[in-house]
Amino acid sequence: MKGLILSGGKGTRLRPITHTRAKQLLPVANKPILFYGLEAMAKAGITDVGIVVGDTREEIQAAVGDGSAFGVKVTYVHQKEPLGLAHAIKVSRPYLEEDPFVMYLGDNLIRDGIRTYVDEFRSDTGHCHILLAKVQTPQEFGVAELEDGRVTRLVEKPMEPKSDLALVGVYMFNNDIHDAIDHIKPSARNELEITDAIQYLVDQGDEVRSKIINGWWKDTGKLEDILEANRVILSGLKGKIEAEIGEDTRVEGPVSIGKGTRVWNSVLRGPLIIGGDCRIEEAFIGPFTSIHNGAEIRNSEIQHSIILENSSIVDIGSRIESSLVGKNSEIRTASGPPKSMRFMIGDYSRIEVC
Repeated sequence: MKGLILSGGKGTRLRPITHTRAKQLLPVANKPILFYGLEAMAKAGITDVGIVVGDTREEIQAAVGDGSAFGVKVTYVHQKEPLGLAHAIKVSRPYLEEDPFVMYLGDNLIRDGIRTYVDEFRSDTGHCHILLAKVQTPQEFGVAELEDGRVTRLVEKPMEPKSDLALVGVYMFNNDIHDAIDHIKPSARNELEITDAIQYLVDQGDEVRSKIINGWWKDTGKLEDILEANRVILSGLKGKIEAEIGEDTRVEGPVSIGKGTRVWNSVLRGPLIIGGDCRIEEAFIGPFTSIHNGAEIRNSEIQHSIILENSSIVDIGSRIESSLVGKNSEIRTASGPPKSMRFMIGDYSRIEVC
């Protein structure tokens, strides 16, 4: 069985930060989202993985390499334009050949992994297995309708959904999916929809089975979703401090700090993770915060946020929360009274707060 991870999307809902970074490489708990998918594949016993890439191919390839760091062998498949999930399978046909495969969307996180579901597919004769989760906004997802546990209909982002069961970004197929994709046409948004391809299998009488996941899952396509994913992953953090901590610093709860970081006269309240070579001075770093390598936080308060590498936050009079700050960015106080602040700023940005 092969794996196929889709990493060719443009990440329009996370602009401007995705103008300069592949959305699948945005870090959650200081680890790129894409890495969680690769680790899930390896833990499920899938060692041959294709990654579908687009405009950010070089960046993703530099981060992942040949896959050996994850215990897998990676093959890169270039998709010139993101024309739908089914289109990604279509351009991957030379890599997939006739093998059954697991398709995993590169910006999805499933905390408990996919091993159980993959094992069930391996031992089953079904043409397709899909994972579902109950959601509050089904109109934002592909939606499945079931009858006695069997999939009868799938609709991509319906205006009036008849179900609250959303397609989770993991699909398992045998080679019949290729014929299905050959028989569908582009949708109104000019994409080959995977829901249409699976619906073709249903209409042909092929067995499509579903599994409603009980664990935590998140499509990290929006700021609030990335922050929620960061919170959930950090909830399981085991503290490990490899840094220089001043005696005037208070550490509460699970806190992980990398080598080369110096912290003094601060409060660190976990769960939180701070990378290496950071400078933390006279700061309050609250729970559910990830600070990447080389960052500087001085005389400021932060919580429930993600701060990317080599960024600087200095002399901010108000607490920063629920924010995502791009790499090599600066946030500094200019003058004026403190205000409540919330940020999502792109890489190499600078903000002066008055």
